[in-house]
Amino acid sequence: MRLFRFGPADNEQPGVELPSGKRISVAAFGHDYDEAFFASGGLDGLAQWLESNADSCPEVDASERLASCIKRPSKIVCVGLNYAKHAAETNSPSPAEPILFFKSTSALCGPNDNVVIPKRSEKTDWEVELAIVIGKKATYVSTEDAVDYIAGYALHNDYSERAFQLERGGQWVKGKSADTFAPIGPVLVTKDEIADPNNLHLWLDLNGERLQDSNTNDMIFNVPTLVSYISQFMSLLPGDVISTGTPAGVGMGLKPPRFLQPGDVVRLGIEGLGEQQQTAVSYS
Repeated sequence: MRLFRFGPADNEQPGVELPSGKRISVAAFGHDYDEAFFASGGLDGLAQWLESNADSCPEVDASERLASCIKRPSKIVCVGLNYAKHAAETNSPSPAEPILFFKSTSALCGPNDNVVIPKRSEKTDWEVELAIVIGKKATYVSTEDAVDYIAGYALHNDYSERAFQLERGGQWVKGKSADTFAPIGPVLVTKDEIADPNNLHLWLDLNGERLQDSNTNDMIFNVPTLVSYISQFMSLLPGDVISTGTPAGVGMGLKPPRFLQPGDVVRLGIEGLGEQQQTAVSYS
């Protein structure tokens, strides 16, 4: 299935994109895409419900705002320097173990919402990433069993303010968590529809110029490894997001470095997971 959410920020509702491409509201199913939905077998329940009810569900107009494809999760766990070529462009050694940090869940927004450049920001940067959405509680999971704990995958732009992240002391989370810094979607694609998440083309354009163009096969730590590794340190709850890292081509790694300016348009996508587009605006 391909799940999405839509509507204004104060009234977001769940939807499903049918194989035909038609988008329907499934608000009548009675559950949004949150921790309780995934924990209670919501994916299977929704699939069964659609067999009898899809034809009577209202169609979602193309003009509707798309929201994050999942409701705010308990946590967004991110992986740093997980692409070999990205580590090289930042003059960093390839990590021996995954580098983990958190992104505030208040950064979550829709895939086509404006990205707001924070107050006093000088180095707001882009990062196209594959996001894993957890389907059931995962604690001390083996690599061999890790895929059983995954609900599906989505596109994420892990926006970062590099000065806040690297020049202000403390942890990376300060540069990762501004409002609008976590657009996720347009759809959550269930794992049965993605043959190999470790071999997906991903890309990002800035004002029409291709800056990131890579494949998830450049990840140092693949999808099962990340789920298993993170679960050794914390319980991953249903609906949680793991953002798996970004390939080369971020603004910080360009020569000379480039960062977002008001009016810039960022467009990105991952094979099978759709596309996003954000326009950069100043905080006001």
